[in-house]
Amino acid sequence: MVESQQWLTLLSNGIASASHLSPVRHRLVKSPYLPTCFLFDNGSLRAASTLNLRVVAKALEGVIGAPVKAVSLLHSSGVDAEELGGERAQLLEPALNEWLAAGAKGPAVLLPFFFGPSAALTVYVPERVAALRAKFPDAQLEQAGWLVDIGWADDRVAAALAEAVRATIRREKLKSAKVVVVDHGSPLRGVAQVRDHLACQVAGLLGAEVAEVSMASMESREGAEYAFNRPLLAERLRAAPFDAGDVVLALQFLSPGRHAGAGGDIAEICEAAKVERPGLRTWMTETIGADARVISVLAERYRAAVARIDDQRG
Repeated sequence: MVESQQWLTLLSNGIASASHLSPVRHRLVKSPYLPTCFLFDNGSLRAASTLNLRVVAKALEGVIGAPVKAVSLLHSSGVDAEELGGERAQLLEPALNEWLAAGAKGPAVLLPFFFGPSAALTVYVPERVAALRAKFPDAQLEQAGWLVDIGWADDRVAAALAEAVRATIRREKLKSAKVVVVDHGSPLRGVAQVRDHLACQVAGLLGAEVAEVSMASMESREGAEYAFNRPLLAERLRAAPFDAGDVVLALQFLSPGRHAGAGGDIAEICEAAKVERPGLRTWMTETIGADARVISVLAERYRAAVARIDDQRG
């Protein structure tokens, strides 16, 4: 409840592979209307995740000037409304169904709060959108791109990670810290490539500020076909040079939750490693979803989707 209350305070104050889904460069949006934005994450049973999503939605609304609805694909509707300021979390498909059934006018942009091309974006959401279009033939639903395109030089998301590392180093007064960029892990190579791309960018941004930068995944499916996720975090923290001294975990997560939150899976992996490696000290960064640089990328993805709607209208 303390963690939930902290996010509620933030929310009240505010914080400043389908080819058409890939992020595209921003261009001027000529549309005279501002489509409603449905900002969606994967979902979590931890209240802090939904509360963070709402903080981001509020900040994004201020940037794009359009209404932004914070929704999840799964899970979040199971969180007690009392932990969410009395407002139960909504899921994307039911929220869209309700919006369309109420006679919504104009298009909607479905904006992923995801780093890369997960199956949720390339398979699941398109299937659910197709089902909604079958029910509402006039529905105009445009899915925007994810946050990171490894083909670009854009380093805003990496800069948010790098600044989170710097904040941790300052807070803990660390010297010669090593850094591991850690993501969830995925059965899709394209998602792992995003992690590797961000880790390389973070290394370049931090330079001599840290001793070394590497990457790891929290978990992976078994089998050689998923070796691109490796090393796992548990493996990385038991191998030199990351098995001793101060190691900062740059959490490639957008919101706190079961994995990246206090007492979550990553914290447990660290504690287990420190039992076997007494000289190891680990420090976790904050998640980066509410960083202004990430929000600027979200705004760009929204505007690119609006531009595609304009093109379709002629």
